Parts: sequence; C-alpha cells; structure tokens
Amino acid sequence: MTTDVTSDQGPPPLRQAQTALTEDRIVAAATELFLASGYIETTLEAVAKAARVGVRTIYVRFGTKAQLFKRVVDVAIVGDTAPVDVLGRDWGQRAQTAPTAAERIAAAASANRQIMERSWALFEVAQQAAIVEPAIQEAFQEGRRGARRAQEVFWTAMAADGMLPEGADLGWLVDTTGLLGSAETYLQAGHLYSWSFDQYEEWLVTTWTRLAAGSASLDARAWG
Repeated sequence: MTTDVTSDQGPPPLRQAQTALTEDRIVAAATELFLASGYIETTLEAVAKAARVGVRTIYVRFGTKAQLFKRVVDVAIVGDTAPVDVLGRDWGQRAQTAPTAAERIAAAASANRQIMERSWALFEVAQQAAIVEPAIQEAFQEGRRGARRAQEVFWTAMAADGMLPEGADLGWLVDTTGLLGSAETYLQAGHLYSWSFDQYEEWLVTTWTRLAAGSASLDARAWG
C-alpha cells in the first residue's frame, strides 16, 4: 500500500527543524555583523561565511539584504524566531489581561523595556540604513505603524474593561503613548540623559499612568 504525501502537509519535522536551525544561525551571524560593521558594510557573502552556509541559501531564504535585516530586527524585538508576534507573547498578553490598570501599565512598560534592551542598537543601524535603503525606510515606517497598533490594542482593552476615566480621549492617548514608547524616543533619551533601562521603564510607567488619569480632561479639539 502506498501512502501519498500531499504538498499541503508541509515539510517533514526533521527538515523543519533543520530549516529553523539554519535560520537561527543566519540571523545570529547577521545580527553580529550588522552591529559590528553597519548595514552598508555588511554583505550577504560575509553573513554566509559567518553562518557557515552557502550564499544561495541566504538568497533563497531572504531574497535581499534588506529583507534579512528586517528579519534580524523582528527577531530582536520578540526575542526569538518563533512565529508569535508581540501581542501574542506571554509578556504581551499580561499587558492585555492583568486584573488592574496599574498592573497592565507596568506590564506594558516592562514589555517596551525588553524590546528596547534587545533592539536599540539595531534601531540605530536601521536609522542609518534608512537613509540609503528605501526598503529599510519602509520597514522602519511599518514598525512605527505596528507599535501604534499595539498601543491601540492595549488602550482599547483598558477602556473596554473600565480602566480609564469616563470620557477618556482614546485616540489622543494612543497617539501620545505611541510616540513616547517609540524607538526614536528611547534613543533620544538614552543619548541625552544616559538613562538606564530601569529608569526608562519607570519613566514609562509614571508617564503612561499620568496620561491615562488625565486623558478625560483634555480638549480633543486642541489636538485636531
């Protein structure tokens, strides 16, 4: 009896594991090179050599250096190569489901801190790369949009669960906290004030708490 294997079953588990391991090696090697040499000076040939794979493997898997760099940043943001986005991570879920507003804000600030700890140096590389690489500029912009969407999910859940003042200006709150939690804000604070990650996290908790408490008293028309 012959057992047919259809294409929608996907590759065998061993092949999947080998593919994942290869990607881990490529991403790790690329991360080290992008941080050491910058975006422009890093070549796919150098990444392939460091990862001990053929250059064709990188081209087949990622296509371009810009796509590889985007993958490197995405992995740094969430912490690994598992196909789970920020909101689906345990630490992202805590920010959406903790029983009190204070706990949710603390969890959200902790998540933002973790992201910056893992990614801030790559964000600096991305800022430089965006000047000469339109694909990186677009990826950076998409990252900004994604960060705002995460804030929208967070504050919308807070409002739905009755954790914001009556009449809170949700749109203003999303925009403002999204700006304060952005990579650019962290990089500026780090360079200007030499904040530690603990100080940064504490600042987010304090600022977001005050913004949430005062959001109902703001005249939205002044921001339109």
